[in-house]
Amino acid sequence: MKQKPRILQFLFLAILLSANNPSHAQLFKKLKDKVNQALDRKTDNVVDNTVNNALDKNNNNTNTSSPNSSGSGSGIKAFKNYDFVPGDKIIFEDHLDTDEEGEFPSHWHLIQGQSTMNTYSNHKSILLTGRDTRIIPAIKTKSYLTDSFTVEFDTYSKEDFRPVIRFYSSEDAVHGDDTELASIILNDRFGNLRIVPKNSKNATVVPYPPALSSTNYPNAWHHVAIAYKNNRLKVYVDSYRIVSIPDFEMKPMAISVQGDGKPEMPVIISDFKLAQGAGIKTQETKFTDAKIVTHGINFDINKADIKPESMGTLNAIAAILKSNPELKFEIQGHTDNTGNPASNLTLSQKRADEVMKQLISLGIDATRLSSKGFGDTKPISPNTSPEGKANNRRVEFVRI
Repeated sequence: MKQKPRILQFLFLAILLSANNPSHAQLFKKLKDKVNQALDRKTDNVVDNTVNNALDKNNNNTNTSSPNSSGSGSGIKAFKNYDFVPGDKIIFEDHLDTDEEGEFPSHWHLIQGQSTMNTYSNHKSILLTGRDTRIIPAIKTKSYLTDSFTVEFDTYSKEDFRPVIRFYSSEDAVHGDDTELASIILNDRFGNLRIVPKNSKNATVVPYPPALSSTNYPNAWHHVAIAYKNNRLKVYVDSYRIVSIPDFEMKPMAISVQGDGKPEMPVIISDFKLAQGAGIKTQETKFTDAKIVTHGINFDINKADIKPESMGTLNAIAAILKSNPELKFEIQGHTDNTGNPASNLTLSQKRADEVMKQLISLGIDATRLSSKGFGDTKPISPNTSPEGKANNRRVEFVRI
């Protein structure tokens, strides 16, 4: 912005030249347009740099992850004690790959308010831009949650504009007011995680750790994970397990995402995923299964870089191997049918190799592991829907 005074001086000179000469006036108009374009570009660069600097500061100082983060370096290390494992069957997943900018996301229903899909901070995102905006995943079955399920998504926080997750007895109940069974307010105005049961004044309020305090939380991407199993509720933000409630009785069948946003201050979410089941059993008992199918080891798009939030699943697999010293696994990588089959085969092999390297770094002897990529040759679901493709993108641990 230091060049702005010189640009204004140049404009003033151009105005003087144009005062009594039509041709000079035409020249001035062209100069004015060029200067405005330059100023607009400079303003855009300042905004982009501000966002990028905030993201860099967050990644370096608060041990949080962004949707674009690589699986290497401090990201993985920050998640070394992470124990969240997603469910074993994906019932809804949306990366917004097929949606058009500025339109309502095609795999969701709008209950009320305003919402659009736009690229935010280089990532396709859902923006909630109206007061009390409420959206729900477009799932054919109205009651799709079970006694065990997991929820995952990324969210970008802009000051106090943050999402709220609400649970309902059925999808029909979503359309009413004050009909939710429970609400999870990810970051209230006091900088706390707040969980509010239905018709209860006894909300669970948990302060965030310093790395996620009110000064560090805004202007950064955060990964949220929720696990519910047999009345036990756990909520994670980034690498931290914020709360674990052992007796949180509810029978949810549907979910909504709610936010009080504005066009200039939207509530932002992306990469939303629902899964049935609640993770891998890691009790110190004899492992007898033929294989373990996992959907919790995630990678950057078209890359073999492991995302940090995958550490929950990797830690669970390592725990099984350590509890069963005689156990050996072949790590099998699988993709969906998007793209070229030959490229998918190569990519799946690289991903299986990276998983093997990560398990070795966790203390597993390399002689107990092997890796093989199968690309898209062994689907377990039809590749005709986002959920089918999501179930086919997996890592299997096959006993050998």
